[in-house]
Amino acid sequence: MKRKIMETGILLFDKNGFKSTSVQDIVQELGVTKGTFYYYFSSKEELLKEIHLLYIESIIKQQEEIMNNSSYDFAKKLHEIILMQISTIRIELRSARIFTREMRHLSRDNFFEIKEKRSAFRHNVQKLIEEGITQGILQKGRADIITMAILGMTNWSYYWFNPEGEVPEEKVADIFLDLILNGISNDSVYTPNI
Repeated sequence: MKRKIMETGILLFDKNGFKSTSVQDIVQELGVTKGTFYYYFSSKEELLKEIHLLYIESIIKQQEEIMNNSSYDFAKKLHEIILMQISTIRIELRSARIFTREMRHLSRDNFFEIKEKRSAFRHNVQKLIEEGITQGILQKGRADIITMAILGMTNWSYYWFNPEGEVPEEKVADIFLDLILNGISNDSVYTPNI
């Protein structure tokens, strides 16, 4: 039942937004009582927090498996992390949208618990970028800003990527990786002052 409540919460939070969805809406959709809801969750916010945790913990686990795969070189690890994010967004689109849009509705303690896990994911990507710079694969630069640019590209794909469209997610990951590693210019038209 807990899983069904979470699935219904995901459906309604995505469709109507967290603020516009009540506990009554959730139990009515499920055909259960409020007592059933409160047996599993102390509040609507606790349900939102659990949805966030389920999403971020799943992608951190996948990310760590990629990072710890000794048969992957730098480019393969980066490619697989990008592809994993895009694939997860496709598979868990509703949760991805909630994860991106609804965090502002978490209370201070819950917000910081989720933010800490988001920071762990970001830190893992930054560590990989720093390794690429140290190995001479990437130009020297601000690994923190490069990391945020990569996460910005991948995280916002939930907004525009169409899994049924003409470009499959594997190709999107290839395009992103090419952009990161090779840029978009045929010539060096700009030399940054870093």
